[in-house]
Amino acid sequence: MNGADDGGEVVDAPPSPPPPLEWKFSQVFGERSAGEEVQEVDIISAIEFDKTGDHLATGDRGGRVVLFERTDTKDHGGSRRELERMDYQISRHPEFRYKTEFQSHEPEFDYLKSLEIEEKINKIRWCQTANGALFLLSTNDKTIKFWKVQEKKVKKISDMNMDASKGVGNGGVASSSISSSPRPYVANGGYPDKSHNYMSNDFSFPPGVSQSLHLPVVTSHETSLVARCRRVYAHAHDYHINSISNNSDGETFISADDLRINLWNLEISNQSFNIVDVKPANMEDLTEVITSAEFHPTHCNVLAYSSSKGSIRLIDLRQSALCDTHSKLFEEQEAPGSRSFFTEIIASISDIKFGKDGRFILSRDYMTLKLWDINMDSGPVATFQVHEYLRPKLCDLYENDSIFDKFECCLSGDGQRVATGSYSNLFRVFGCATNSTETTTLEASKNPMRRQVPAPSRPSRSLSSITRVVRRGAESPGVDANGNSYDFTTKLLHLAWHPTENSIACAAANSLYMYYA
Repeated sequence: MNGADDGGEVVDAPPSPPPPLEWKFSQVFGERSAGEEVQEVDIISAIEFDKTGDHLATGDRGGRVVLFERTDTKDHGGSRRELERMDYQISRHPEFRYKTEFQSHEPEFDYLKSLEIEEKINKIRWCQTANGALFLLSTNDKTIKFWKVQEKKVKKISDMNMDASKGVGNGGVASSSISSSPRPYVANGGYPDKSHNYMSNDFSFPPGVSQSLHLPVVTSHETSLVARCRRVYAHAHDYHINSISNNSDGETFISADDLRINLWNLEISNQSFNIVDVKPANMEDLTEVITSAEFHPTHCNVLAYSSSKGSIRLIDLRQSALCDTHSKLFEEQEAPGSRSFFTEIIASISDIKFGKDGRFILSRDYMTLKLWDINMDSGPVATFQVHEYLRPKLCDLYENDSIFDKFECCLSGDGQRVATGSYSNLFRVFGCATNSTETTTLEASKNPMRRQVPAPSRPSRSLSSITRVVRRGAESPGVDANGNSYDFTTKLLHLAWHPTENSIACAAANSLYMYYA
């Protein structure tokens, strides 16, 4: 309590924010040695945890999907929640291991448009598991595929062999199979007539031959993981697919390209329904394109999509079959006099994510992360400036096309923090809880905190406050957080937050780094 004012009203003290997390290195997969050249096909282009957090999938530019599974809870035989209920001592060090990989997409050529379709995986989304099998969707620029990954038991049979010295020709096998039975049968299932010899004279029956025959037995059950493509959803997009998203109903999903969003049923691959179409009658009138789309985590009729103009539209599938009109529009008005040549380019939203409960939407544009409350469309409730010191360098970034880089963003499972990537293989974690000033800069390396400098303390407001928060990462103009010149060639575009724990997986070129706090 803060005490009472003159009117005798008691004012509650604002809740104290959670302490900043101390991030530690956990694992790295595909680490390259110093001086080793990265192959283009090995660069990771998508990362996704499943809903349980026990599996992680990555896709790369070579069209491969690699699956990892968590091992630090499996060894104790039970889910983490069950172990906690038994007060089992659990290591705070999440560990994953390589599970399997498969070739999801191959390079293709569109002969009608004389266009090469590269195999790069744009997005991966996990579907509901069934009967111990894993299901996931993967997409390149044009084609979505539905994969089933299942363990198959392979039975190993011991060889049926016989000591050749104890039998003549094939007689040993035939005779021993008959002689070992108290009531011998012939091949047709009848009984042999004692007055006739059905066996050839070429066969001999040496004594003890039945003991030299080894009948086939199963010696082992080896398991192998098999990935099968169950369905292919093709020929529905004229432009490059930038997003796929599962519906909470477990039956449908959406796919979005620059101008359209299509709704699919997982069971039906030969038709989809176009639910959003922003293509104008005359393409010269085109002013914005769709950049990302995602279903609400719990309401199967609600989805959001972002645009290159920096706006987010919320649509309700119950309103009409073609959702050209939105239910809500979220956009921030630009400050008067702040417009420049780069304003529209850096306003383009590259990624949006719903919070776990669906109340908040996180968006990433080139310079900032913004947190939106779906009940308040007047503007974001918090703005986090990722690399404000690059603003004077926008011209250079435009010249080398870096200004068009598409950074992803993610929220923690408890909604207390958000994260996104930057250049020089850095990524940033911001606290978004009430009164939090947490701002952490980490590097995708075995020593993630080496670039960390104390963040300036800044006042922060509650998410429910109408006054918006603006928070910057620790920064110096023209250099990175460690005082080094910035490297635009090493960028951390893809990262994912574990759904239930403070654990982040991020991709630096062909390496997958994992951290925990």
